Amino acid sequence: MSMDKALQALPDALREQVAGWWADFHAEQTLPAAPAVGESLPRVWACSEFVARACLRQPGLLAELSDSGDLGLVYGADAYRDRLARLLEGVTEEQALARALRLFRRREMVRIAWRDLAGWAALDEVLRDLSALAETCIDLTLDRLHAWQCAEWGVPRNEAGTEQRMVVLGMGKLGGGELNFSSDIDLIFAFPEPGETDGKKPRDNEEFFTRLGRRLITALDATTSDGQVFRVDMRLRPYGASGPLAASFDALEHYYQHQGREWERYAFIKARPVGGDYQAGAELLEMLRPFVYRRYLDYGALEELRAMKAMIMREVARRGLEGNVKLSRGGIREIEFIGQAFQLIRGGREPALRERRILPVLAHLGETDTLPPRAVGELQEAYVFLRRVENRLQAVNDRQTHDLPVLERERVRLAYAMGFDSWERFREALDHHRRAVQDGFDQVFVAPQAEGEERNLLAELWRGELDEQAATVVLEQQGFGDPVEALRRVAAFRGSSAARALSTQGRARLARLMPLLLGAIGAASGPDETLARILEMLEAIARRTAYLSLLVEHPMALSQLVRLCAGSSWIARYLARHPLLLDELLDPRTLYAPLKRDALAEELSHRLAGVDPLDQEQTMELLRLFQQTNTLRVAAADISGAVPLMVVSDYLTWLAEALVEQVLALAYAQISARYGRPRVEVDGERREPGFGIVAYGKLGGIELGYGSDLDLVFLYEAEGEPLGTDGERCLDNAVFFARLTQRIIHILGTTTPGGTLYDVDTRLRPSGESGLLTIGLDAFAEYQRDKAWTWEHQALVRARYVAGNARLGEGFEAVRRETLCRERAPNVLRREVREMRERMRGQLATGGANEFDLKQDRGAIADIEFVVQYGVLSGAARHPQLLRYTDNIRLLDALAEVGWLNSEDAVLLADAYRAYRAKVHRLTLQGQLARVAADEFTEYRQAVSALWGRLMEEASEPDGASGAD
Repeated sequence: MSMDKALQALPDALREQVAGWWADFHAEQTLPAAPAVGESLPRVWACSEFVARACLRQPGLLAELSDSGDLGLVYGADAYRDRLARLLEGVTEEQALARALRLFRRREMVRIAWRDLAGWAALDEVLRDLSALAETCIDLTLDRLHAWQCAEWGVPRNEAGTEQRMVVLGMGKLGGGELNFSSDIDLIFAFPEPGETDGKKPRDNEEFFTRLGRRLITALDATTSDGQVFRVDMRLRPYGASGPLAASFDALEHYYQHQGREWERYAFIKARPVGGDYQAGAELLEMLRPFVYRRYLDYGALEELRAMKAMIMREVARRGLEGNVKLSRGGIREIEFIGQAFQLIRGGREPALRERRILPVLAHLGETDTLPPRAVGELQEAYVFLRRVENRLQAVNDRQTHDLPVLERERVRLAYAMGFDSWERFREALDHHRRAVQDGFDQVFVAPQAEGEERNLLAELWRGELDEQAATVVLEQQGFGDPVEALRRVAAFRGSSAARALSTQGRARLARLMPLLLGAIGAASGPDETLARILEMLEAIARRTAYLSLLVEHPMALSQLVRLCAGSSWIARYLARHPLLLDELLDPRTLYAPLKRDALAEELSHRLAGVDPLDQEQTMELLRLFQQTNTLRVAAADISGAVPLMVVSDYLTWLAEALVEQVLALAYAQISARYGRPRVEVDGERREPGFGIVAYGKLGGIELGYGSDLDLVFLYEAEGEPLGTDGERCLDNAVFFARLTQRIIHILGTTTPGGTLYDVDTRLRPSGESGLLTIGLDAFAEYQRDKAWTWEHQALVRARYVAGNARLGEGFEAVRRETLCRERAPNVLRREVREMRERMRGQLATGGANEFDLKQDRGAIADIEFVVQYGVLSGAARHPQLLRYTDNIRLLDALAEVGWLNSEDAVLLADAYRAYRAKVHRLTLQGQLARVAADEFTEYRQAVSALWGRLMEEASEPDGASGAD
């Protein structure tokens, strides 16, 4: 296409101006040979007076950009740095530095704008290039100025004599790698440690770096005949414009720890080193991470961000900025607020949310269903559109603006730059995106309102403004059965030390929560008991007012809290101990859908993938949170009836198994990192001996309950010639495995701020408490063969290999099979089992004359378990299929199949067992002991007792069993 035709294709309002520029250019210069440059020139110049005037002002600029190939090239990571470094090679003083920087900046900005407006670069490339250009100018300028100042004043050093370098933190869009076309750069200057320079006249480090910072600002910010590099804004530093220009790391940490405000947390989300000592800068940000990202779920951030947004909107209204694509409703800032709200709330627990760029943050929120994927897609599309609008507005004159134009020609220019044939069609697209942003913002930020007279009365009740009679009437109307007692509880909580100790902000949050909470509790089943449970929980967690905000901000979370606490006092206490789990109440889709075995293992592996296995503190906290989260999901599904009793035990067992497997892997990594891996030589071949974990009791029997401990035995392969570990600190194999076992028990059982994973009981190991914690498989087999008591073989009936080396697992199964299939004298076996049960009943049964202990009294759970164990031990020699399962229900079925029990007896015992366990489950969830009234379960109790007498106390063997005394 000829230039004349290309000019004719421009909108009428822009054609004359571009034609005049082209005439001036063509009179002095020739068009570059690259066809794409000529074809794109009218469009680029029509959209950017800055580019057109730069090409006219600096002859040869366009030709150089084209002939070098840079105009059509996607720059690599170091392209700006390499180019500027070459330009600065001969620069020895600040005036020459200033000129070189400005010419460099002009050339590269023309290149970036051209590629953007010609449609050759996507938005992410444009933002990346603008950020990289700014960072290069900062870092290389600082490097040059630092060297010159050291020559004048000496090298700054700490008290130990170590050289100190300045750290420049980029904030805002520069820090996020999202700089727009004509943006300020927000910086903070820091240096690691106090000290002084080593020159003839020593200077304090703060004085050195303050002067260095001023020189850097001048080099970048000053306007000369060649223009400006970047406007520098230092107001984000501590104390703003009145604070020191450069501060030590300790001073910064102290400030943010004691005086840091919420908006400063918001600012530091995007902070990153952009100049100077990058390693020290990374260390500084790690020091400040606890200030930015709280360990708990900080829903109080929503209030703060909402307040910031309200302040911005007041300023928008005052200044008439409704056409501002950044600050107005549906603008860029609202998209950023949405993503950054979740970063502040959840970033302490989700490392993926510590990403500085907003688009990946939004993507993560969609992938994790934190936000609806459709809404995320709309926000991402809106962000790209609005940022392109912002860049095209600023590319017109290289001027910072976010306001939509009011002049007709400028409206035509913007619409054309955005690819629309009219202003009206552009506005339709813009308004569509802004409405989507507004909807998304309101979903996250609009505060729940306490509506109506009912809520007002509850608010007055909470504040103590109603007299006792009026208050009790309100509570009675809400559904409380004993309004007098409910009022007393509310008043006691209001006057409690936990409530009185709250800050002004905390009291305001509690005042917003309580009317909502009282209304929801009144509508629940058993409101009086539910109120007592929830107030007890609030008293435990109130000092973390972010949890109060979570419940205020999310009616769904509040309603689920009331539902769960109405159903279970155990859950109420569990949430009080682990308030981090309140986050799980936000999404009922996951709350009532516990994960199965494979999904648990996959999710746990995924969560641990981002953690250094040698970081024991972090891994232990992650494991505890995972266990608590998934236990809560099981309990929620349990009380809602979403899963039956036997499946509840399956879920809790699968959870424990997944955790034990990962704990073994983590412990092995930690111990082997220190000592190397154990080795053994077998038949001339060297290999690594196996290690594994055997579960007994409830875990072994796939019958784990809430709060159950884990009965574990630890085994290792001891065959062959042990060679010790292959690390620098060599250990004997047995010592290695003993330390590995200790580490596993430590990870599982140590109480941390996140609680305890599981209590571990190792008393079922060979020789009990006097035996070794870890034992070789051969020694284990010998013990079971020659030394074990009958009760230990009973325990082995429920034992399963749950984690570790597969070869060792096969060896354990062989030992178990050999041990349990041994021929036994039935009457001797019966007597030993019966005597053990009687001793246990005498020691553990707690039911009185008016109560029935569901676990230990005659006719209770333990009787059924002992019958099953006796049946397996007496029948396995003839029926090895009895060893296939370790849980009591399937073992009862197996005993019936082989004829050891008749089917009616097996069904009776199974039904009684299920009924007893279901009741124990319910009592556990209500925080009660496993005891009921003596007249409850009378039929089952009598039937089980009678069957016990027939099977365990009479002389004859059951049908299908045989053997000699």
